[in-house]
Amino acid sequence: MRGAKSAKWVAGAIVVALSATACGGSDSGDSDAKEKGKPAGYVSIDVGEPQKPLNPADTNETLGSYVIQSLFTQLLDFDAKGGIVYTNAESVESKDSKTWTVKLKPGWKFHNGEDVTAKSYVDAWNWYANTKNKMQNAPWYSDIKGFKDVHPEKGEPTKDVMSGLKVVDDTTFTIELDKPVPYFNYKLGYATWAPLPKAFYADPKAFGQNPIGNGPYKFEKWNHKKLIQVKAFDGYKGPNKAANKGVLFKNYATVEAAYQDLISGNLDMIRQVGPTDLPKYKQDLGDRAIDQEYAAIQSLNPAFYSKTFKDIDPKVLQGLSMAIDRKTITKTVLNGTRTPATSFTPVGVQGNQQLDTDVFTYDPKKAKQLVKEGGGVPGNKLTIQYNADGGHKEWITAVCESIRNATGVDCVPDAKPDFQTDLEARDNDQVKGFYRGGWVADYPLNVNFMRELYDTTAESNNGRFSDKDIDAMFRKGDNAKSLDESIKLYQDAEKALLKKMPAIPLWQYRINGGHSKAVDNVKVDFHGDFEITGVTTK
Repeated sequence: MRGAKSAKWVAGAIVVALSATACGGSDSGDSDAKEKGKPAGYVSIDVGEPQKPLNPADTNETLGSYVIQSLFTQLLDFDAKGGIVYTNAESVESKDSKTWTVKLKPGWKFHNGEDVTAKSYVDAWNWYANTKNKMQNAPWYSDIKGFKDVHPEKGEPTKDVMSGLKVVDDTTFTIELDKPVPYFNYKLGYATWAPLPKAFYADPKAFGQNPIGNGPYKFEKWNHKKLIQVKAFDGYKGPNKAANKGVLFKNYATVEAAYQDLISGNLDMIRQVGPTDLPKYKQDLGDRAIDQEYAAIQSLNPAFYSKTFKDIDPKVLQGLSMAIDRKTITKTVLNGTRTPATSFTPVGVQGNQQLDTDVFTYDPKKAKQLVKEGGGVPGNKLTIQYNADGGHKEWITAVCESIRNATGVDCVPDAKPDFQTDLEARDNDQVKGFYRGGWVADYPLNVNFMRELYDTTAESNNGRFSDKDIDAMFRKGDNAKSLDESIKLYQDAEKALLKKMPAIPLWQYRINGGHSKAVDNVKVDFHGDFEITGVTTK
């Protein structure tokens, strides 16, 4: 995605090395190797099985997002620094932050030759938002006037369309919101706002397995749990037209296996080097190694419906936070590839601030005291759920040991075999304690790291955190008179989160990946994603 893409829950991007003596692969076979089964001019990247079918409004994790962003293009996107770049839109403007006028660039086509029009967007958004269609990202349309008519809190929809969406002509439509939202145009950079062709409505289920988009690549095939293949779309009109002939999104059981394929020339790009190879991947890859901070943060999220955290006092969570030695873990276990968190938001988004608090500072004595004052952890035991295919085992183990040593609370890693299983457990309220929450920016504002995670109605609020005062502060920020004021009000809300502890921020993400000798022009956007469209083959 993306000339800047958005992603959501991130699968890996945190892998660790416990020993500097771990062996990496040899670089000897890379120069002449040819990837088997890859068409000429195509590039390949390790991207595992998406959680759900390829529907823009039902995807909120990085694996599916990579593919969705190759197939679909929304109105706008972001550059490497998080600035707005118009893609399918010519302009998105508002004089009052309540009514927005969208003008599309003419001449855009879906991959089946159908024109991309204003109606393509309006019809798609109405379908996405309708509660009958059960889309994960339906709450993203809640700002639009008439959303409650198609997505009531209870019962059946009373209407099929939101009154706030109006088609003016083939290339113009308006969006009226319930209340002014000064950052609404930034939200439109997320892939869930993509348009749909008429063919979608005939059979949405079949479409999810063989999608027709308007993006830089056209769908070719999906061999489940093996690979997804897309081909460059010659008729694409966007600024990020593919410089290669296509992409293979290849699924690997482990990051270590992907790295060995990179070294042997059977893979062009790896998003994250694994535990075994991290200490010497820069030596292996040289100037092909990538080490770059991006707008994402790792956290521990309590499942507030679980027996462990159902009635927990925030003091206990503050204490558990202070029981985690972030400085030592990031320096040793994480091999110096992460920066300890000082807030709920990462560097790289507007409104990021360093909170004036000791809640993120390691202090075993105070940690134990706060846990005791808050009434302790039920059964004096907690678990941390994570996906075993993302390279998280070592740091999860280190965090548990730190908590146990500082507070006496027993902590046990709870591994799920893959990211898909991990996400399903979250979606179905089956988490027993904490879950590993890695969140990457959908749009480059502090809002995205609060409203989309901790608002009572947010679709990615998998911990089911709910607080009326926090919700009210979010609404105040949503309805501010300007973007700057909205960012400031969300900064105030972030300070209030310290007293509620909807999550325990751990550290800022970095991408530690690389590419083979077979490709050039490999760049990473502010989300930490490879800008695949710009990659060229040698």
